[in-house]
Amino acid sequence: MKISYPLILVNFKTYAEATGEKAVKLAKTAEGVSNKTGVCIAVAVQPTDIYRVALQCSIPVFAQHIDPQPQGAFTGHVTAEAIKEAGAVGTLLNHSEMRLRVDVIDEAIKRAKSVDLVTCVCANNAEVSKAVAALNPSMVAVEPPELIGTGVSVSTAKPEDVLRTVEAVKAVNPALPVLCGAGITTGSDVRAALKLGTVGVLVASGVVKAKNPEEVLLDLASACLKQA
Repeated sequence: MKISYPLILVNFKTYAEATGEKAVKLAKTAEGVSNKTGVCIAVAVQPTDIYRVALQCSIPVFAQHIDPQPQGAFTGHVTAEAIKEAGAVGTLLNHSEMRLRVDVIDEAIKRAKSVDLVTCVCANNAEVSKAVAALNPSMVAVEPPELIGTGVSVSTAKPEDVLRTVEAVKAVNPALPVLCGAGITTGSDVRAALKLGTVGVLVASGVVKAKNPEEVLLDLASACLKQA
């Protein structure tokens, strides 16, 4: 499944509302909105749900993390090969809830590339985003951790942070796509993010814990269409 932009990447985290069969249900909702609007919506699910979601849905499925270890005697680690085989097309790396050292990020990106996985590397500010950009991931997502899950959007509360990140990343790699996340819940948040030079958003609780996820996703996707 090909990734296209603008992109809405929904992180299911380990929320009860998006685990097991509920993960499939939510992914199908995202698939329906994607088909209806033509906006690319991808989902990042728990390792145990990758296979079932990828089997039953046609939208891009991401892992929430991979380890840099190769296949072999590495009990408990999540390998790039394993998530690829399960049906994932990409992976998140360095989320604020799963921080990694720069050398580990570098090796994980290389491992992902070796099996043709897309990498979305999270960073908490412009400086870290710039360092990450030098590692040549598929995309960078800036997410100030203090705004994650607050419902206060980074694109409206801290637009200067998003703008600095875009400029910092483009100075290293002009072609590298930049997403923004943290507190994104409405179409107006998405429009603000795209106006700042990003090509999409990384969202989580605003969709997963919403009373009506389909309604929220339609609002986010519609904003992408209006901006385009």
